Order: sequence, then C-alpha cells, then structure tokens
Amino acid sequence: MLFGQSVFQSVLERLKAEDETDEDAGVRAAHRVPGLGTGLAFDVMAFDVMALDVMEGVSAASQRVGQAYFDNLDLDAAAAIAEEPATAPPPESVMPDHLARIAPEKIAAELAIAAADTQQTLNEKRRAFAKANHPDGVAEPFRDNANRRMMIANLLIDEAMRRLPHS
Repeated sequence: MLFGQSVFQSVLERLKAEDETDEDAGVRAAHRVPGLGTGLAFDVMAFDVMALDVMEGVSAASQRVGQAYFDNLDLDAAAAIAEEPATAPPPESVMPDHLARIAPEKIAAELAIAAADTQQTLNEKRRAFAKANHPDGVAEPFRDNANRRMMIANLLIDEAMRRLPHS
C-alpha cells in the first residue's frame, strides 16, 4: 500500500485525475469513452446516455440497459421458427457391412493385433476403430451392433495390453 492506498487504488486515482484534466482543457481522446476513465462497473452505469441522442435510429428504449436486444427481436419470426417441426434426417435403411460383423474373431481380424504391437500402436488401433464404429456416429437402429463391436474391440485391446512385457 502506498500512502494508505493500494497500488490499484492509486492507479485509479491517477487515471481519474488525468481524465478530469482532459475534460477541463476541452480535450477528448478519440479512443476514450466519457465516464469510463476509471474502468469500474459503477462508472459504466453512469455513462451519459444523452450523448446517444445524436445518433440516428436509436430509440429511447434501446438506451436502457438490456433493452436494445428486444428492440431488434422479431417476435413473429421467432414464433414461426418455434412452430416449425424439426425434421430429422431419414435414417439409413441398410446397415453398413462392418456393423454386421459382431463375432469376436472378425473384430480381432479387423484390429490385426500382433505380438509386435506396443502400447502406443494398440492405443492408435483403439482410436481408429472407435472413429469408425462408435455408437454415437451411427444411425439409431444400428447402435446396438456398434456398441457391441466397441465393447469387444476394447476387451481385445485391453487383453493385448495386459500381455505386454512390463518395463
């Protein structure tokens, strides 16, 4: 604290004094907004709203805090959008071939887990398999198969990681 004030308070006092001297001299910086010299929230509320009257197209209601949004809101268009039913894209009627393969042997063949695989290569295989088969990425009717494929693939990869030599 400097002379009974914190550093922050002393900086605010200096900025306020500079702002007052600019106003007294009739000089106004182009980048400064009147009433915002200190940067405190209560100064924002004291902003001279009457200065906005010189702007064309500004309604009195938009000068109130939070009212400008409602002036530009088209309630009829918003109601029409709300009444339109959301149209979901039509689900695919044919299951992709890879989702039909749910046997562990077929999934193991897709993963191609080898004895030479490291933890890094197994993690890469897990990510690549999940990218192509994750239940969130397929149509609703096929999610059970995708979920089953992911569970089997994760079990196979976890088992292969358990068998890795620990260093």
